[in-house]
Amino acid sequence: MAFRGKEMMKKLVKKVGAENITPELKEKLKACVPDTKVVMGRAKRGLYAGRHIQYGNRVSEDELVMVLLNIQASEELNYRFLGMLHGFRSRRCWKPNVQEKRLFSYIFDSHIKVKVTTHALRCIDKAGGIDEYLLKTPYQKMDTEMGLYWKTKVEARYAELGQMEVAFFNPEDEAKLEQGFKDLNIAKKDARREARRTFRKKGGGNKGDEEASIEGGGGSESHQEDDNGWLEAKA
Repeated sequence: MAFRGKEMMKKLVKKVGAENITPELKEKLKACVPDTKVVMGRAKRGLYAGRHIQYGNRVSEDELVMVLLNIQASEELNYRFLGMLHGFRSRRCWKPNVQEKRLFSYIFDSHIKVKVTTHALRCIDKAGGIDEYLLKTPYQKMDTEMGLYWKTKVEARYAELGQMEVAFFNPEDEAKLEQGFKDLNIAKKDARREARRTFRKKGGGNKGDEEASIEGGGGSESHQEDDNGWLEAKA
């Protein structure tokens, strides 16, 4: 195992936990860790499902036309035009559609923030979730360090939950719990009903006071009008 492979193995064991990894799982990891000294960057930090940068040539329409015209010619003619055809090509690369997503994991009961390709998203949806995708995909196809890390972590979590003891309630306890929830819902409904009644009573009292104040204001205005008329008559 090369230096880069050893460092990757140490990192995975440190993140997952040495006590959570069984010897069989450790051997699988050693077999799947790449035996290379090259330190990869973003190509190892996501779930890409086999999609990586591809390199090739951008072929123009003129080159295609010339190839079709000379396809029935002799080999010497084709070799003669080979240098000319090279001038119509330009190097380019095709990058996968990588997006940063938050995928919900039922085994951890939280969201996992990871970079994935659209092809990997379709594979995850087809598998039934990020947990199922990581469990069903073999280690040989997990060609990224991030994929190996999450697959190992999910398997260790499943093994931990498999050793836990599960307790079930007897029918009597279940009936008591159900009745307790029903009583709680009834108490909530009664409290809401009482709160509505109190609010309506307060609103009715305020409305009556406002009407009384309006009537009182109207009486004062009529009294002022009478006073003005008496003053005019006296003048």
